[in-house]
Amino acid sequence: MFSKDNLFAVSLFPYLGFLWFLTRSQETPRLALIGFYVLLVFVAVTIPAGIYAKVQYGEALANIDWLHGSAESFLTLSNILVVLGFRQGIIEYQKKQEKNPTDN
Repeated sequence: MFSKDNLFAVSLFPYLGFLWFLTRSQETPRLALIGFYVLLVFVAVTIPAGIYAKVQYGEALANIDWLHGSAESFLTLSNILVVLGFRQGIIEYQKKQEKNPTDN
């Protein structure tokens, strides 16, 4: 029914909805939110990189190490930002709890 390319394109819409709700809630640590948005940069870089790999080398992106690794670095950056952002959020929450232990 769906090819992997179509499924990839369709999956973008729920992710954009996720980002919209996350941004609107204003409760997500800023650095983590930036990390989630950087994932869109990863997608934006991966698509042309995949096309370039196919046109220039006649191969899938995964088979061109330097190109694949370069594109994947944006995924790594996204993951690091999300983890550091939530870590920062947990630390701030714990400090707040230490100051006001009766607040939930």
